[in-house]
Amino acid sequence: MAVAGKRTVHRPSSEPDSQRKLFLIVGNDKPSFKSPRFQRELNVLVAIVGLILCLPVFAVVAVLVKLSSRGPVFYKQPRVGVDRRGGRPGGNGRRKIDYGGRLFTIYKFRTMFTQEGPAQQVWAGKEDPRITPIGRVLRKYRLDELTQLINVLKGDMNIVGPRPEQPEIFLRLREEVESYGERQRVLPGITGLAQINHHYDMTIDDVRTKVKFDLEYASRQSALEDLRTMVRTVPVVFFRRGGW
Repeated sequence: MAVAGKRTVHRPSSEPDSQRKLFLIVGNDKPSFKSPRFQRELNVLVAIVGLILCLPVFAVVAVLVKLSSRGPVFYKQPRVGVDRRGGRPGGNGRRKIDYGGRLFTIYKFRTMFTQEGPAQQVWAGKEDPRITPIGRVLRKYRLDELTQLINVLKGDMNIVGPRPEQPEIFLRLREEVESYGERQRVLPGITGLAQINHHYDMTIDDVRTKVKFDLEYASRQSALEDLRTMVRTVPVVFFRRGGW
């Protein structure tokens, strides 16, 4: 900026726009761990590495599931995803039912016997007779959820975030649990603070406890927070804490 008489003359910067934008984003060469883009890129990177490392596990699990009971290897189910409407319930009015977020299809290794007719949207219990013998092992070590790395690559989920719920159950919980719908502000995840601090849901009180963890995560989410949660998930899986 130069002064000529009483006029202020602004001289254009010689730096290209791309360089100025890069400086604003990176600034002093320090990565912005709170940047949503950086957080998303971290989750995608971990998902890619995880899929590559887990390919041998996928092959073994797929064979065991196929040989242990009749039915497909993979199980697909609708779940409630992120709500990008900015706090405007009902969205554009085209949906007949407001599920509180975008519906997507989640992928899992099948852990239950195949049933005739439409599947009921209910929680699985600890001694649930619908679960196959190999399914109990998969659920205990949470191996059935490894295929959700595909959902991460598709953009439906992150590695870390609130667990996505089935649509009909979501509608009930939104009415019974305060602030339940607020957890949809962020992408759902394979693991999260609720999963490493609490067991599978059995009662409404379990859901209330998990919602507190989910909202805590939503308020401070960052790439660094995701890394911490991923690391803390490892002993939960290996020591079978909270699963059945």
